[in-house]
Amino acid sequence: MRILTALTYYRPYVSGLTVYVERLSRAWVRAGHPVTVLTSQYAPDLPLQEDLDGVRVVRVPVAFRVSKGVIMPAFGREATRQVRRHDVVSLHLPQFDAAGIALRGRLGRKPVVLTYHCDLRLPGGLLSAPAMAAVGAANRIAGAFADAVVSYTEDYALHSAYLSRQTAKLRVIPPPVEVAEPSAEAQAAFRREIDGGAPKIGMAARLATEKGVEYVVEAMPRILERHPQARVLFAGPYRDVLGEAEYARRLAPLIAGLGEHWKFLGVLDPPEMALFFRACDVTVLPSLNSTESFGLVQIESMLCGTPVVASDLPGVRQPVRTTGMGRLVPRRDAAALAAAVLEVLDHKAELKVDPSVIRSTYSPSVVAAKYLALFEELRARAGHR
Repeated sequence: MRILTALTYYRPYVSGLTVYVERLSRAWVRAGHPVTVLTSQYAPDLPLQEDLDGVRVVRVPVAFRVSKGVIMPAFGREATRQVRRHDVVSLHLPQFDAAGIALRGRLGRKPVVLTYHCDLRLPGGLLSAPAMAAVGAANRIAGAFADAVVSYTEDYALHSAYLSRQTAKLRVIPPPVEVAEPSAEAQAAFRREIDGGAPKIGMAARLATEKGVEYVVEAMPRILERHPQARVLFAGPYRDVLGEAEYARRLAPLIAGLGEHWKFLGVLDPPEMALFFRACDVTVLPSLNSTESFGLVQIESMLCGTPVVASDLPGVRQPVRTTGMGRLVPRRDAAALAAAVLEVLDHKAELKVDPSVIRSTYSPSVVAAKYLALFEELRARAGHR
């Protein structure tokens, strides 16, 4: 089965969505299915076509940007060509170009599956509101032409304005999550590099408005009263994040005020992320709104034996709820965040779950198989139209 998947940004761009599609695409390839990713050439030095771990990546040049969105005049022509060459279409929303691809799939009698990752909220700006309105309209059109709409969790679907209107087509498929297995020597070396035994609070994210980084900063004085050597280790992009320049400038003096108690690690590769999660005593996900629908990093952390403190938001709360491996806190509440972190640090040994239980739900091969079964079901149905 030849699978076409499309999203606005793909690797090497780092986000939960790109990691999701990368893991899923690799799993499909390992299962014997050719996969093409249709995406934007968001950086001019990226090749227009390349092979990444067996996945064919086709990038379309970007003419200009509207906030985080990209305008690609040649996208329609390339989408028509790719839809004709493939058996099924897997679209990832929010995406401005999804409507046109979904229409092409419908006209070509190719099953179209939408995966709705989160609501779109762009940083403030003159064009942000019109851009969000345009993407919202495109998402609705794509939903009308789609054969099925996938959500990570029923919890998020029930609270999403978009997904709650797609109940007839809705399918719940958990996200693909995997972590590397580092050696004991590599783990020991990483711990020495990040300064040994002080309590380590991990945060794996982009430095972006919706992630709630400022509440971690605000929580730190309360945490330091009990653990004077505690440090935040921030793994992920923090310089020149698209659309987040003003947010980074606003946070810079606050983070600088924490001195040695805050360390940016930058973008880590998968083996390094496994070392990161295992080195932390607790990880935090203080997200603020529905642009966060789950938080894949929570499952990654739990697979490494590290509990999580997360915002009590639809979808985001499900990993802690289903595993019991952490605590939930109200969003935008630094005091509650600090108290939960301290509680987890005091009871970490009690917050353990067998990793094999988690893998049985979130392994990329398991998730890929669920999608493949859905594709086959829709292809059979299309053959009887």
